[in-house]
Amino acid sequence: MAFAALAGLVLRAFFVLKYPVTDSGDAPIYIALAWNWLKKGVYGFPVQGRLTPVDMRVPGYPAFLAAVFAFAGNSSRAAMFAQAAVDLGTCFVIALIAARLAPASSRRRVALAAFWLAALCPFTANYSAVILTETIVTFLTALAILILLGTEASVTGDANVAPAAASRRLNQWFLAGIVAGIGALVRPETPLVLFAAGLVLIAKWRHRIDWIRVLRAGILMAVGLVIPLVPWAARNWRTLHEVQFLAPRYSELPGECTPLGFNAWTNTWLWRFRDVYLTQWKLDVEEISMDDIPASAFDSPSERARVEGLLEQHNEKLTLEPDVDNQFRAIARDRTARHPLRTYVKIPLLRSFTLWFTPRVELLPIGGHLWPVREEWEDDRPDFLLTLGLVLINIFYIALTLRGAWLARRQPGITFLLLFIVARTVFFVYFVETPEPRYVLECFPVVIALAAQTFSGQRKDYLSSKGSG
Repeated sequence: MAFAALAGLVLRAFFVLKYPVTDSGDAPIYIALAWNWLKKGVYGFPVQGRLTPVDMRVPGYPAFLAAVFAFAGNSSRAAMFAQAAVDLGTCFVIALIAARLAPASSRRRVALAAFWLAALCPFTANYSAVILTETIVTFLTALAILILLGTEASVTGDANVAPAAASRRLNQWFLAGIVAGIGALVRPETPLVLFAAGLVLIAKWRHRIDWIRVLRAGILMAVGLVIPLVPWAARNWRTLHEVQFLAPRYSELPGECTPLGFNAWTNTWLWRFRDVYLTQWKLDVEEISMDDIPASAFDSPSERARVEGLLEQHNEKLTLEPDVDNQFRAIARDRTARHPLRTYVKIPLLRSFTLWFTPRVELLPIGGHLWPVREEWEDDRPDFLLTLGLVLINIFYIALTLRGAWLARRQPGITFLLLFIVARTVFFVYFVETPEPRYVLECFPVVIALAAQTFSGQRKDYLSSKGSG
């Protein structure tokens, strides 16, 4: 694995030195939170010229940045190199996950394949060079998955296990909760990994005689999950006088209005990531042009004229007034009433496509456009070829994953892993307004571990394996 580790380090160093990202999305917020916390003892940033404590972001990632800044000063590049080291650690964890899934006779080969696939994955490596949470939370998610693969969420639920093994599994439930709790302090949806494990347990121990086992595992995970969150909740109660274990649903500052009506409207049509830039991320910041909104956002000329009038009111003051937001909500309600399957089935499916089948170039200096093919080929051939290459790499990883999942379909733990992917995808397509491809990077430890099963060379061993996930 030494050569794979070296190759992975070189790839991540390339991204850090060539394409560092410190000014996109939430990056400036995280840097400000970390620096103010470290130097001024206040977890906050200036609001109307005054340094103000906030709870709009959980403190895990700013704590990581602050730890780096304590040794290297306010150096984003030092933080990126630290993230590169963490990401290489994730590669080792992925290799262990892959080995757990593989037949005993091919575990070494599968682990090595998983490490190479993880080390050379450009999508996870790229985020080492970005001041965002993805690298840290992906490591914590992978670690929680590895721990859970040693519990009844993976192994056959035999009630007559040895006392030592039973005690170890109880400890693992608790430890998985702790790791997920720490992950929740980096990204609040990290406990979805526990949710997937819980679904497996409910299915496996659905008979009344086993309900106490489900309850015991659930309590251990819940206690472990809450323990890391208690100091943050106590701080919010003491400083902000509110009960907050994670962060506000829409990360709003005190007194800010959440555009729930506008969000409801975009949920009836928005599925392409480029439309997020042109609408959601311009709200209250820039003018939103009608020319940037696709025809699918309107069901009739009168509806289009109505939306145009509302956007003109927004553009005039660069503020979405509550009454305007309520009118967007009414439009969303009417559109959903006319076509409920569009809102609740079609758009979520299209968002799933955006999350999984994409070149993932949103933070690279690449256009990322393939259509129309002739026009893109003639306008910028290198950009087109690079985008196409990344699309093909993404498809390659997913194809290997599907093949590996089929080979390992009888292996203990496979149901848990697939449920985790489904749970995270469903969460983001239904409960988050912006379909950002980075949101499924936390699934890549599972994606890569399953993909590595393709290289086992032991098809008969998989088919003869007993037990189920």
